[in-house]
Amino acid sequence: MNLSFSLYMPTRILFGCGMLDELGKTPFLPGKKALIVIGASGAMKKHGYLGRVTRLLKSNGAGSVVYNKIQPNPVSEHVAEGAKLAKANKCDFVIGLGGGSTIDSAKSIAVMAKNPGKYWDYIGGGSGKGKTPTKGALPIVAIPTTAGTGTEADPWTVITKSDTNEKIGWGNAFTFPTLSIVDPELMLSVPPSQTAYTGMDAFFHSVESYLATVNQPTSDHLALEAVRLITKYLPIAVKDGGNIEARTKLAWANTEAGICESLSCCISHHSMEHAVSAYFPNVPHGAGLTMLSVAYFSYLAERNPNRFPDLARAMGEKIDGLPRKAQAMAFIQGLKKLIRKVGLKEQKLSDFGIQRSDLQTLAENAFHTMGKLFELTPIPLTADDAVAIYERAYA
Repeated sequence: MNLSFSLYMPTRILFGCGMLDELGKTPFLPGKKALIVIGASGAMKKHGYLGRVTRLLKSNGAGSVVYNKIQPNPVSEHVAEGAKLAKANKCDFVIGLGGGSTIDSAKSIAVMAKNPGKYWDYIGGGSGKGKTPTKGALPIVAIPTTAGTGTEADPWTVITKSDTNEKIGWGNAFTFPTLSIVDPELMLSVPPSQTAYTGMDAFFHSVESYLATVNQPTSDHLALEAVRLITKYLPIAVKDGGNIEARTKLAWANTEAGICESLSCCISHHSMEHAVSAYFPNVPHGAGLTMLSVAYFSYLAERNPNRFPDLARAMGEKIDGLPRKAQAMAFIQGLKKLIRKVGLKEQKLSDFGIQRSDLQTLAENAFHTMGKLFELTPIPLTADDAVAIYERAYA
């Protein structure tokens, strides 16, 4: 066996209930003035999280200014606005407070606060120019309030260029957070549907990292544990959002999934969903992934059953004595059970205004914007294959 890989994880992670208070005294604060990036919904103010963060920063000798326009599917226009605000106020670090969209935006803003030109100049896929941000990025602090994207533990940031319907993930060594504070108590306020969507996103990050052709031992270990924890605790958290044990287990599984994305990678399941929510931004990312998932992973498991039995075992499926292909398809059965338990069984692409006539366009977009993930998928897929998967998931 020829085993080789690279492992680079520069993020300091403070994990645990009540850990947000460490922001007020940690010696690892990377600056004296922060741009705090939050969503446009007002949830961070409503739940008191923004007030706590600003007070804790002040007690640690740091000032702050707030940028509050981030959408659930964040856009490059807001990256430019946030970077302009950071520069105008001489901010020397950026905090992402909220879900994956705000932390991703904080990463991108941190890059553009130090580099010239437009954000899409640095994007490597689609119409991006693939330039290198030679000036690096401002230090980034991630404070997640959902358990979904794992962005607190990886360099990736996903932003949409609205005028061309390009939703592309991108990152580099500079976009790893310097400090991440993962406090499960901040996740108690997440409503059931968002809990389900974000939890399924973390689940698929883990599954895809395990299946990717660049998988490696550390990501394998963390991915299987995350699959096990999410299978057990996500239905509990959806039913009882105040269950702090479930919230803590999901928060850790999400961080594990983020580490997996740093050490391995997502595959074309994500490319295909990004196309969906680029054209239809009303589709929550976790919903899009879930609606595609049974069709997508069935397509893979039928053609390359390797590694799927391990995922089935992690979900608690009984597979001993079954033929290899049946063991692989047991994962699909476990996936269907999980989707049902978290209340997402009935959702279909057609529910969100997507027409059959859109499917070819979505397939072409997936290859155009994030074609690199198709190269990491354990079977070769063409645009026609992608259309076939979209068709299976459509209605």
